[in-house]
Amino acid sequence: MGALAQNNGRAAKQIIPHVHVHIIPRYAEMGAVWTKRTIPSTEELDALANSIKSNF
Repeated sequence: MGALAQNNGRAAKQIIPHVHVHIIPRYAEMGAVWTKRTIPSTEELDALANSIKSNF
């Protein structure tokens, strides 16, 4: 058994509309692993962007 998520259009903040699908393997003993990931703050994303830019 698996999970299927589809994110398209404005709701997915797509600049170029296209089909976007995630197929996530799931097992009863694992629970919903997908939702355990945290969303970085704006400050964390800015720091990451600056780190990447400094290497180019």
